[in-house]
Amino acid sequence: MAQIIAIANQKGGVGKTTTAVNLAASLAVLKKRVLLVDMDSQGNATMGSGIQKNDLLYSVTDVLLGEVPIETAISKAEVGYKVLGANRDLAGVELAIAEQDGREFILREALKEIEDSFDYIIVDCAPSLSLITVNALAAVDSVLIPMQCEYYALEGLADLTQTIDRIQQALNPDLQIVGVLRTMYDARNALTRDVSEELEQYFGKKLYDTVIPRNVRLAEAPAHGLPIIYFEKNSKGAVAYLNLAAEVLKKSKVKKGIKA
Repeated sequence: MAQIIAIANQKGGVGKTTTAVNLAASLAVLKKRVLLVDMDSQGNATMGSGIQKNDLLYSVTDVLLGEVPIETAISKAEVGYKVLGANRDLAGVELAIAEQDGREFILREALKEIEDSFDYIIVDCAPSLSLITVNALAAVDSVLIPMQCEYYALEGLADLTQTIDRIQQALNPDLQIVGVLRTMYDARNALTRDVSEELEQYFGKKLYDTVIPRNVRLAEAPAHGLPIIYFEKNSKGAVAYLNLAAEVLKKSKVKKGIKA
């Protein structure tokens, strides 16, 4: 059965989609069966995986509307993992399902059909708290929170943890924060170091040892439709996301009671 992890932060511009794409790719490089689910109508995770969002025959929209089985909507990326893609059509889904019974659990029920076919399912969430994002958080086992070490990021983090608590109480009692990831990290910046120390005090062992550095090649990779490990495998960004994938695997083993 797959570990299902949402990559979420209600603040935009923190490296959320970059983390979803590159964690999926790095886990695949480590021989894991991975599905990346794009739950953002911008479709950036889809495009970053080398799949043209406007050319999708079927997308996550069709799955949420019950128009096709989830297996039919999954695409195989050329970068080692599979993708349930998204495009602008997803923006209209919330209104279409708003009055539907069990509307918060549509994605959860769909994923049950295919979760035994994967080791990891990575869900890229939109930065807004919409019914689509609620669907994502109701479907996953845990949340990985990427955040930039800046002052306003801490305010956004408080909002997100409150959201997770509400989802846990109302829809998904097993939901937990699996870890917090520092992104766009610049150790030369005093504020970055200060915020990082605050995160260490607040989250303790839930803060990943891996930090994702500011890296030009990492920023360039999405324009080429490639995860960083396929675009520039020796870059600092590629090495960092491989290290993150190794940490994710280690946490999964500990959770299952397997000696890492």
